[in-house]
Amino acid sequence: MSKKIVCRCEDVTEEDILKAIDEGYTDFEELRKKLRIGMGTCQGRTCIMLALRILARKTGKSIEEIEKPSFRPPVVPITLGSLAGEEDED
Repeated sequence: MSKKIVCRCEDVTEEDILKAIDEGYTDFEELRKKLRIGMGTCQGRTCIMLALRILARKTGKSIEEIEKPSFRPPVVPITLGSLAGEEDED
């Protein structure tokens, strides 16, 4: 049987999610913290909806009933160069 990758950034499979749900992680935020779903470089653009569908199917809830994660963008956008220390400070 081949693995069904849900989160490529954190290498989380459907089997990992189902196992975590069986262990009692039935809230998306709990799953996210346990498996790091949505914490990779894509910030959940590809995996959050897949994980929500799996959670809904396994728990018998609709996707609308499951609390979605909140996104926290930076307060002030900064360049990668400034993070790397390549820009002069004024």
